[in-house]
Order: sequence, then C-alpha cells, then structure tokens
Amino acid sequence: MSPREFLRVPTPPAWLDAAVTDLDTLLIDHANCEKKAAGTALSLMYRYIDQDRLQMRLSKLAREELRHFEQVLSVMKKRGINYRHVSPSSYTGALRKPVRTHEPARLIDTLIVGAIVEARSCERFQALAPYLDTELAEFYRGLEASEARHFEVYLGLAQSVAAEPIHSRIETFLDLESSLILRTDPELRFHSGVPD
Repeated sequence: MSPREFLRVPTPPAWLDAAVTDLDTLLIDHANCEKKAAGTALSLMYRYIDQDRLQMRLSKLAREELRHFEQVLSVMKKRGINYRHVSPSSYTGALRKPVRTHEPARLIDTLIVGAIVEARSCERFQALAPYLDTELAEFYRGLEASEARHFEVYLGLAQSVAAEPIHSRIETFLDLESSLILRTDPELRFHSGVPD
C-alpha cells in the first residue's frame, strides 16, 4: 500500500496554495522536520535497546534523515534562505496524544505515529512537486521514495512488535491525522493544517 492510499485525506489545495507562496518558511520547517525525524529514530533506539530489528532499521533511517537535513540546508543556502527559528507545528504532538503509556502498546503506537508522519511527508512531496520550480520539484520527488520507505519501516516494525492485529490502532491514529490536516492552523508548517 502506498502512503497516499494509506492516508485518509489528501493535502487540501488551500495548504498547497499557502505553501508555494511561502517556500522560505516551508523549507526552514522541512529542515526542522528532518532533524526531528532523526531524533525520533535515535530516541527509540535508546529506549528499546532489546529490540534488535528496531536498532538496525532505525539506525539506517536516522542517518538518512540527517542526510536529508543536510540536503535541505544546501537547497536553502543556494536560494539565499537563512536558517532561522520557526515555531514547531502542533501536528506531531497532537498525533501522539492517544499513545498508550504501557508497553509494548507504547512502542506500537509510537511506531504507528512514525509511519503516519512519514506517509504524510511523502504525500506532501508528491502534492507539492507539480507547483514547484524544476530544481525543487526534482529534489522533492527524490525524497518521496525515501519517505515511502520510512513509512514502510515504521509500519513493519509496529506489526512485528505486536502480538495481535494493530488495525484498530492504525484507524484511531488515521482518523485523528485527518482532522489535523483538514483543520485551520495559525501558521504554515510542513505538517500543518490549512493556514489562516
């Protein structure tokens, strides 16, 4: 299943309109997202040292996310965009609210959230590419395959950790994610809803 098929809703056209008119903010927040994605993978590696498969898969993923961070910084430098602080979106924090606190449920839910975030990143790269200049569109199309692979890694790990089917947990998080993507947000961010 592709990330686009996995998600409940596509990116709203109004978000795309806002994104293409404020590429500086989008790229800065994209750089932040890549850093956070690497940090999430590393955090899971530290927390779950007994999970051999998780260790190997997330080590590779973290390195790839940091490479993407470096690539986004390079794109920004070429375009004269200064890397500055922008406030984070509330998307991931809101998506993590239903994560259960007991194990292994906590790990399963956290991995499902990771899969959804990666799926949305992939979907946004696909949605944005037709509206961007050739160089940036090519860059985002290149990242799309990586994000799809990361989605598969997280979802596969969640399924491998669980002793029973996780479909209902996936549904819970996908329903929430849809509402976050369709809502109105005060500011444009890579994973925000539609900006005011």
